[in-house]
Amino acid sequence: MSTGRVFDIQRFSIHDGPGIRTTVFLKGCPLRCLWCSNPESIDPKPQLSFMAEKCIACGACYAVCKPGALAKGTDGKAQLDRARCTNCGDCAGICDAQALELVGRDLRAGEVLEVVLRDRDYYVQSGGGLTLSGGEPLLQPEFVEELLLAARSQGLHCCVETAGYAGWEVFDRLKRGVDLWLFDYKESDPSLHAKFTGRERETIVARLQQLHDSGAKILLRCPMIPQCNTRTEHLDGIAALARQLPQLVGVELLPYFDLWRAKLKRFGLTTALPDTVKPPSREQLKGWSDYLRTRGVRLIG
Repeated sequence: MSTGRVFDIQRFSIHDGPGIRTTVFLKGCPLRCLWCSNPESIDPKPQLSFMAEKCIACGACYAVCKPGALAKGTDGKAQLDRARCTNCGDCAGICDAQALELVGRDLRAGEVLEVVLRDRDYYVQSGGGLTLSGGEPLLQPEFVEELLLAARSQGLHCCVETAGYAGWEVFDRLKRGVDLWLFDYKESDPSLHAKFTGRERETIVARLQQLHDSGAKILLRCPMIPQCNTRTEHLDGIAALARQLPQLVGVELLPYFDLWRAKLKRFGLTTALPDTVKPPSREQLKGWSDYLRTRGVRLIG
């Protein structure tokens, strides 16, 4: 039985496919989106989360930190030197206050499915099921295939959320286990796509076209980030792409939110996205939606 590196299992999700779902978040992503809502998902390796506000100054972590990354700060609480930290997780194992946590654990497909099946009754009543997200699930194809097929054998509806940056052979391997693909589309302009995500647009669009032509059910999900991709030109690009893909289930606009910024400090990460980028208003979201509808786009949500 294969293992996958998971950083969260979120029960009772309502935004990751139809109905009530359990969303399994996998670590590792080939993209570097400036607005990534799960920045702890990008690195495939486990990472140490440190929330200084939870520290109770017990000092237990200092003794077990072999590289000497933890020490007593001027306020009496633990201070973490990220440059020395090896993300071994020894400190997290003895932190009763949960100020320190190692994020990213290796689980077998059967272990994950056991958690997912706890809410089977809710899936039946709501038309929900299992969603694999991340990060990028397609970076762990063996584990994902095993989990999807096991879930399908239990009668569960299965979704995979992907940014599309993978070889066609991975899509082809997994598609028999997927009921609905949640396919992210982030930017229509090739140069801006590279600037915002760190990867070229062409590979992603090619995979989207191949997946569509194979008969897969796809919901195109478009994050809308003020000051980045909310331009009319990008909306026109979404409409043009939707016309190329007549069998799409539809298009869903995902308004930007900034709760992820609090995670940056927890993991010692940074972003080039300016602090001035704020979530859009309802009126802005309605305006983008109305614009796309006038261009024949079938919007979901």
